[in-house]
Amino acid sequence: MSFAVLRAALPLAAVPLALLPIGLFPAQAATPVASEAFVPFTPPSATSVGGESLSGLGGAETFDPVGRAQLLAGEMPLVWSGTYQSFDNSQIVSAELRLASVKPMGQMIDLRGELTVGGVTTPVQGNLNAESDQLDLLMLCECEVPGLEMGGVFTGLQGLQLSGWQAPRLTSRGGRLDLRPLSSASRVVGPVSTKNTTRGAAVRGLW
Repeated sequence: MSFAVLRAALPLAAVPLALLPIGLFPAQAATPVASEAFVPFTPPSATSVGGESLSGLGGAETFDPVGRAQLLAGEMPLVWSGTYQSFDNSQIVSAELRLASVKPMGQMIDLRGELTVGGVTTPVQGNLNAESDQLDLLMLCECEVPGLEMGGVFTGLQGLQLSGWQAPRLTSRGGRLDLRPLSSASRVVGPVSTKNTTRGAAVRGLW
C-alpha cells in the first residue's frame, strides 16, 4: 500500500510519528523562541558599603600592633594585685604579680616576673599580644602553689587583668586570676598591699 493511500485511509492522528516523513512538518527553530517576559541580565555596578567596595579589598589597615606593643611596654604597671579563685574548691586567695622585665618583641610583649598566690611565690614568664590583648603566662618552677602546678598556663583575652588557669591535668577544673594595676603609674616601687583589692568586671566576650 502506498503512503498516499495510507494517508487517505487513516487520520493523521492515528499514524505513529515515527512513520511520518520529516517533510510533513514545518521546520522547527533550533533555539527557543524569544519571550516578551525575558529580561536581559545586567551586571551590577560597583557598590560601596561602609566605605569599602564590594569588588575591591577595601582600605588599608591603620592599626599598628608593633607601635602599640612599644607603647604598652613603656606604660604598663609593674605591680598588679588581685585574687585567685580555684574552681575545684571555690577558695579565693590573694594574688600579686610583680613584673621585673617588660620588653616589646614585634607585636608581642615579653613578660618576666614573679607571681605570689596565697603567700607562695613562683617565677613566671609570659607573652602579651598587643593586637588581640591575648595573654599566655607560664609558671617556671616546681613549687606548690595553692591550686596551681608546674605545666599549667594562665590564658586571657583582657591582658593582665583577667585570665583563666588551665591545668595540665584533666582532673583539675582550673581557676580564675583577677588582677588590677596597683597604681596608674607605669613604674611602681615600694611595698605592696592587697587589703583593698577591687573586684574585677565580667569577662569580655569574643564577639
